[in-house]
Amino acid sequence: MDGTLVDSEKLWDVALYETAEAMGSKLSEAQRSTLVGSNMDATATYLLEVAGREVTPHAVAEIGQSIRERTAGLFDDELPWRPGAREALTAVRDAGIPSALVTSTERSLTELALNTIGREFFTVTVCGDEVDGLNKPHPRPYLLAAELLGVDPARCVAVEDSPPGTESAAAAGCVVLVVPNDVPVEAGERRVFRSSLVGVDVAALAELVKAPTA
Repeated sequence: MDGTLVDSEKLWDVALYETAEAMGSKLSEAQRSTLVGSNMDATATYLLEVAGREVTPHAVAEIGQSIRERTAGLFDDELPWRPGAREALTAVRDAGIPSALVTSTERSLTELALNTIGREFFTVTVCGDEVDGLNKPHPRPYLLAAELLGVDPARCVAVEDSPPGTESAAAAGCVVLVVPNDVPVEAGERRVFRSSLVGVDVAALAELVKAPTA
């Protein structure tokens, strides 16, 4: 979702930089880039480490809640679409192809984002707090999505923009259409790269499943 369908990573920037400053710390651009695609607990843990604070379950929960509340306010406004994303989703929906939203973002924030994106595009949604802690880059999020859709992961195309998401989808057995946004993604097995989703339709997605990607 973030950085793939909508350009919400810029909103996460605001929340993360402000949270770091509130702890008397400063997050560099390089440090921020390592958090793209991370879940809330991992993000809160990292911010505590950068600030030189003790990492405890209470501290992680407290910082996570602070980030959550700030981001919720930002997500409540309309989110900007990434180029070609809405058209690609529309093409898949109109063709009757089942699809899943697989995001590291928690359910509460995802629901706010879906007010802009549109729930009607997705058959199922899998959020970062619904995978028993096995978040991206673990394959569990995509395996769960395929299970809920009732399909073989090898017949799925995952669209990703971050290293953790790409690793998760590839490890699950999906073909991954990688559209990098804020951070580079390394080439690898089952990965196909594009500069944007402009022009991506059902026929283009079908070809990805057929073509060798190693």
